[in-house]
Amino acid sequence: MIDQNLENKYQVLLSHLQQFDRIAVAFSGGVDSTFLLYAAKEALGDNVLAVTAVSPIFPSSDEDETRKFCSRYKIQQEFFPSGDLEKPHFQTNPKDRCYHCKKDLFTGIQALAAAHGIQTVAEGSNMDDRNDYRPGRIAIDELGILSPLLETGFYKSEIRELSNEFGLPTWDKPSFACLASRFVYGEAITNDKLRMVEQAEKCLHDLGFRQCRVRIHGMMARIELLPEDMERFFEKTTRDSVNRMLKMLGFKHVSLDLQGYRTGSMNK
Repeated sequence: MIDQNLENKYQVLLSHLQQFDRIAVAFSGGVDSTFLLYAAKEALGDNVLAVTAVSPIFPSSDEDETRKFCSRYKIQQEFFPSGDLEKPHFQTNPKDRCYHCKKDLFTGIQALAAAHGIQTVAEGSNMDDRNDYRPGRIAIDELGILSPLLETGFYKSEIRELSNEFGLPTWDKPSFACLASRFVYGEAITNDKLRMVEQAEKCLHDLGFRQCRVRIHGMMARIELLPEDMERFFEKTTRDSVNRMLKMLGFKHVSLDLQGYRTGSMNK
């Protein structure tokens, strides 16, 4: 049973979305964008377009999940090739990389939406996103991209609760940021290293570590796990398996960050 206050907040979100005739939603397949797309579909019916970026900074499995979701809910979907690795301001990984990345991404999404006769583009930032260093937020504001979840005051926990109530497959999906966020600022981002990080995190997921990060420092992997998962990680069989698998991927050294998992640790 949903709390009445949360139900009322969801109705406010639907009303907020209904002021637009048509809307395009930047749809990554994560917890927030899935919830926003579901709400947009409920509010506007067929007047919704899901736009999914295709880039090496996102795991290929996410693209498959977005296709399944849009097929299930009969939502029109378009794919936007972002071409991140072709852009010098992405490859060199400056501290404001996220600004340039978001600027290019949402400029492209706006153009694609306009080709479909849609002037309004929305993305899934929520109230919790205000607490981290996010230069990409500046680009979103500059381009006039809507953030309906932020504008109606939704927190991550509320999004998960309602997603569970609505039967959305992402309700308990671990939080995810693009793979470029695993790199130290100033370290060149390459396709090979992106794949190393993606496969390293998949190894940890396959071992049952659902919320984790593999940060890359040169050829060293720094693993972040939830504190409650560390004891299991230190079991010899698990530790040896992780060390062996990550070195097979190309890492020269494998370490565990004793501070544990936290979002935006590369921003500190």
